[in-house]
Amino acid sequence: MIRVTVPASTANLGAGFDTLGLALNMYLEVGLAQPHQPSNARNCDAHHPASVAFARNGGVGTIWSHDRIPMGRGLGFSGAARVGGALLAIAQREGVVAANSLEARLAAFAIASELETHPDNAAASALGGLTVAAGKRAIRVPVAVHADVVVWVPENTTSTKESRTKLQPTVTLADAVSNLSRSSLFVAAIVTGDVAALADATQDKLHQDVRLAIVPDTKHAMQAVLGAGAYASWLSGSGPTMACLVDPSRADAVMAVLPRNGTAHRLQIDVNGPVVR
Repeated sequence: MIRVTVPASTANLGAGFDTLGLALNMYLEVGLAQPHQPSNARNCDAHHPASVAFARNGGVGTIWSHDRIPMGRGLGFSGAARVGGALLAIAQREGVVAANSLEARLAAFAIASELETHPDNAAASALGGLTVAAGKRAIRVPVAVHADVVVWVPENTTSTKESRTKLQPTVTLADAVSNLSRSSLFVAAIVTGDVAALADATQDKLHQDVRLAIVPDTKHAMQAVLGAGAYASWLSGSGPTMACLVDPSRADAVMAVLPRNGTAHRLQIDVNGPVVR
């Protein structure tokens, strides 16, 4: 039985709109449909994002998925599913060893990014760790910060496509420079371990305020975790989930201040990326 395990992701990380992504140890699995597939798996229809990517990359037949990443919550469900489907097609055609190569991951990233129409989630799910994506390129960045990632997932869902229609088509030079400097600062802080810079590095001028106006509870959660000692907080993807980086010793205190009308998860950064077996 061939199956692919793919990590979830939190994208944008504040100022890194459509560029920065962080892989998380929350997973979905996809595999080739067969009589002895896992009992908790469900066959994917032709419209499932994993099926679309599987077919786009030359895969043949029906596939199954076990989706442990919540859909429509800003944790990269569709990006992870598309990476998984694309890698599954490579494994079907070329074998498991080939599908676990960096070349295969980058090929899966290219397909998933094209289908997503933005590369940030796909890059993190395809490569693991912290990734920087620009156009058709994606690079994994070393992480020198020891931190948990606490996410708070509200009960409502959002649509990335719909939320993008609410963003301004042009921005001021000052706002563009602000986001460029802060997204660069985020990468520098992660690489050097400078946690004191993370709160400033996640300040955004392009998308968060517009999206948070629709989900005020998420904005409250972002502020609450900073007060409880988190290094930084941000709207995960297009929301409505909030994510934050926190010293493991402060994670329980951070989780205690989160609103009750949602689900909190204490996660770690996934450093392995997708695994084909």
